[in-house]
Amino acid sequence: MSTETKGFWPLIKLIPIKTNFRMMRWAKPFALISLILCIGSIVITVVPLTPPCGGLNCGVDFKGGTLLEINTAPKVVDQKRLVDLIKSYGVNDVQVQGIGQPNATGGQTAANIRFMTPENANPAQKMTEIRAALTKELGKVEFTRADVVGPSISGELFNKGLLALVLGIGMMMTYIWFRFGRSFGLGAALALLHDVILTFGLFALTDMEFTLTAVAAILTIIGYSVNDTIVVLDRVRENLRKYKKMPMQELLDLSINETFSRTIMTGVTGLMALTVLAVYGGEALFGFSIAMIFGIVVGTWSSFFIAAPVLMWLGVVRGDEDVEVQVLGPASRA
Repeated sequence: MSTETKGFWPLIKLIPIKTNFRMMRWAKPFALISLILCIGSIVITVVPLTPPCGGLNCGVDFKGGTLLEINTAPKVVDQKRLVDLIKSYGVNDVQVQGIGQPNATGGQTAANIRFMTPENANPAQKMTEIRAALTKELGKVEFTRADVVGPSISGELFNKGLLALVLGIGMMMTYIWFRFGRSFGLGAALALLHDVILTFGLFALTDMEFTLTAVAAILTIIGYSVNDTIVVLDRVRENLRKYKKMPMQELLDLSINETFSRTIMTGVTGLMALTVLAVYGGEALFGFSIAMIFGIVVGTWSSFFIAAPVLMWLGVVRGDEDVEVQVLGPASRA
């Protein structure tokens, strides 16, 4: 690498090329922390036990109903008066959010209105009536979004979204199992489940809206988590061939340190892009961006403190393959 290239990105030098962290020393307490967080995430995700979403704040995609997004600037809107007006048309579960906040499309004052239409009413007709009422009440109003999802469609979307997650996790686990075998496969599978469960916990804890976009975020996290874990496990497998008598704990520490700078820099570049997306991508992409940022962090954590320690606790059978790494000089033989 030339001197010009080294000086072009000086901040990269903050991440040392060679590290010597003793991570396996902290494997048990960190694994215990992860276990507690996973149990807590499962509890807050499923409680209360009310279909279809339990503790998740399901959006219109999964819960059904009507979503209106309006620009009201420069008028000042009374939120309570707006809620009372919409309720007067016989709809349920009325929510008005975002009043006084800038809208991503034009920087104007925005309001997000959600409501459920009774089963004996026509959702499209109710939306038309409420749009007319809002225009009469507020004057000139720009409707930037209007979505109507019926109960049958929302139920189908929820089932398909859940099926997509189950199939995605199952296919990844199958690949990992055949690629790495029992011990490696179990470690990677536990790391993958850890990341997915904690991401569900994030949505439940923060009350972020859980939509099809959130499902897409979790599927993307699955791909990132598996890729990150495979990088570490591949290095472990190489070192098992190279250092056949090295204690397992030392070998895992060595493997993690050899991939540490690559893993951190990959995560940092992803975080930079996602932070920009979260700030400037608007409300539609905010949940996706936050979930992805969280997924990168927990994915890196699980590669180091879930997937690798499982190999130490379960043990691996060291093969008799020849050493794949060539010895380059006398210093290497010492």
